[in-house]
Amino acid sequence: MATEQRSVERGRIGTALERLGPTWLAGAIAAGPATMGSLLVAGASFGYALLWVVVCSAVLGAVGQYLAMRLGLLTEAGIVSVVERHLGSGWAWALVADVVLAAGLAQVIIMKTLAEVSATIVASAGIGVAVLADPRFWGITWAVILALGLAGGGYRVAEIGAKVLVSMVVVAFVAAAFVVPIDPAAAAGGLVPAIPAGVNGALVAAGILGGAVHITLLTMQSYTMRARGWTVRDADIAVVDIVSSMLGAFGAFSLAVFLVAASVLPAAGVDPATIDGISAAQTLGPVAGEYATWVFLAGLLGAAVSTLGGNTIVPPYLLADKLGWERSTDDSRYRAAVAVVALVSAVGAFVGGAFFQLLVLTLAFGLVGTPFAIALILLLLNDPDVVPETNSNVANLGGIVLFVVAAVLAGEFVRGELETISDPLSAFVVAFAVAMALALLGLAGRYVRDRVSTA
Repeated sequence: MATEQRSVERGRIGTALERLGPTWLAGAIAAGPATMGSLLVAGASFGYALLWVVVCSAVLGAVGQYLAMRLGLLTEAGIVSVVERHLGSGWAWALVADVVLAAGLAQVIIMKTLAEVSATIVASAGIGVAVLADPRFWGITWAVILALGLAGGGYRVAEIGAKVLVSMVVVAFVAAAFVVPIDPAAAAGGLVPAIPAGVNGALVAAGILGGAVHITLLTMQSYTMRARGWTVRDADIAVVDIVSSMLGAFGAFSLAVFLVAASVLPAAGVDPATIDGISAAQTLGPVAGEYATWVFLAGLLGAAVSTLGGNTIVPPYLLADKLGWERSTDDSRYRAAVAVVALVSAVGAFVGGAFFQLLVLTLAFGLVGTPFAIALILLLLNDPDVVPETNSNVANLGGIVLFVVAAVLAGEFVRGELETISDPLSAFVVAFAVAMALALLGLAGRYVRDRVSTA
């Protein structure tokens, strides 16, 4: 009898684990090379000073996924179609444009990372074929592989790879965290909210939070749940999915990478402005020894592949929802959109600059567009015409805190970009921020008007 009971319990646990997935895909994107780069640069630049942002990123990332999950389950529809149905086509297109810009920039820079890491691995292995040590070759190759894999296999290919690769990366850095000499007193001091070193500190802080609280992660949740066939009856497993992925796997990953970086890189004299894969590999030296570079580069490559797999499907999901396409590879239009996003990412291999610094900038840029998505989700979740069960006070409080923290850190980042607005990239960031601020003001005006009309 006891044996049968244990067998049943194992079966239930196995079934529950198999059902996990949508937020693990989001976690795979969150625990990608951009977040890793932000955490490494933060540790190398400021020691433990930004530990409070690391903790907030996991907690607020889970809050954001919970709110997005509620909207998806209660409406049983994609977020773009919900916005269009209840707020209008203009707001739906604004959301699509926001996501396409943020996800598109991330796609290009992460492909640059993957291409350069692939070339570095080949060069380090001493393979004497010149073309194989050229990042441009790897950018084109990976783009083709990505297009064929996702256009042919769809969501499940990305999800399965996400579970495996995120787990591998988490284990590697958690092991290192148990070995390196972490300073408990200095780490405790890093829990006090403060942004060090002005502009640079704001950029890195925005990058860290942007890894977990990103518009692509918030908007993709409703689509990945629909792809899994989840309904409101799956709310319990959805909560487990969020807790295990964002608070569990992603939280452990973020803390481990940051604490190891803050303990190892400043002591090793690594310059944050020139940090690269080879110097960053010192973080795993205490556990991997002479193989640290190989282990780190393999983990970075795996994180990049996993993130690209998830990030590629986000713009096509929203575009298909807006244009009324079927969100599956059975629809040739959707399949073509996935292939185009994958192939365009090859451009990243031709972009100049150090990829670690560009990864931080990418997440900070994405954070600028995130408060608009948070505001949309909160507005919809508090409208009884949209959802049968509006938000509780606790859920709204969490959403407001999420919005405020994201808006403040994004604002600090944009304020820094104003100092170099003559630079084309800074000018683009500021223009994007102005557009998002106007969209937020318009949304707030609509909310006030609707409340007054129903009073």
